[in-house]
Amino acid sequence: MHMADALLSPGVAGAMYALSGAAAWYGARKVKKSHDPGLVPEMGVLGAFVFAAQMLNFAIPGTGSSGHLCGGMLLSAVLGPSAGFLTLIGVLALQCLAFGDGGLLALGANVWNMAFYGCFVGGGILWPLLTRKGLTKGRIAASSILGSVLTLQLGAFSVAAETTLSGITQLPFAAFLLLMQPIHLAIGLVEGLITTAVLVFLYENRPELLRQPSGEEREGKSAWSRKKTLVVLTGLALVLGSAVSHFASEDPDGLEWSLARLTGSPELDGPTGGIYGLAARIQEVTALFPDYQIPGLEAGWGTAFSGIIGTVLVLGLIHLAGRKLTGRQS
Repeated sequence: MHMADALLSPGVAGAMYALSGAAAWYGARKVKKSHDPGLVPEMGVLGAFVFAAQMLNFAIPGTGSSGHLCGGMLLSAVLGPSAGFLTLIGVLALQCLAFGDGGLLALGANVWNMAFYGCFVGGGILWPLLTRKGLTKGRIAASSILGSVLTLQLGAFSVAAETTLSGITQLPFAAFLLLMQPIHLAIGLVEGLITTAVLVFLYENRPELLRQPSGEEREGKSAWSRKKTLVVLTGLALVLGSAVSHFASEDPDGLEWSLARLTGSPELDGPTGGIYGLAARIQEVTALFPDYQIPGLEAGWGTAFSGIIGTVLVLGLIHLAGRKLTGRQS
């Protein structure tokens, strides 16, 4: 669902930057007040895991489309809405700048559509509501699936609304929406199942990592130590980002599929001058691994090494940013 700059006007893009920035400011204030010593390393490891998982597009049978994990429900179920939101901002910003995934002008919109709803609506409202009587596998599954479906529907609606409000494409709102909503319903269901699997794994091995209904206490009997759990998740992220990424679907994602059904092309040509040209030139400089490849390497090896590099970068940069924000030295 990463939007390209060609879909947005500068005014709408600026408004979405402002909304996402306000939410980030709120989230940063909350995280800064956190007294959980494990929060910062968890942000780094979970951010790396979500980055790697997002490289694995899964096919939607019978459609010719694919989807990938957004990760807002997963992150907020462990980190809380605010820390989860900041972590996902780090993932999306690195994808945009280092890998050219999503437009720079559209980054504020992508943060809102992919991170805000998942973290603050799904993780901030649905998760505590559906788990208020305590954590069980059934409640984790219900929260994960319902939250993923709802928040992807909100994100898909926002993409269509932002595109229409921008007025720089000829995409009819109703037709665009009628394509975006059903395909992202299917993607949301798969994301919900993936989120369920990861959270149930954590529940069985390190239940304290999951945010309890009170939002404060983390209780439960652990089979694994926190360190072992984070090491396993880090290792899994590296495997997902390297070896398993070879098996990702090459079908267009839900947004690209919808555009192709309406226009015949999964990408639209947008303005090239002014702020659009500036944003494109910045990305040309910063995108050292365009399209998750390494220039000069065969495609398969390029994907594997860029996945490893991206996973390590996300882990390190989010960890450093978290330490700066909270003032912790470890």
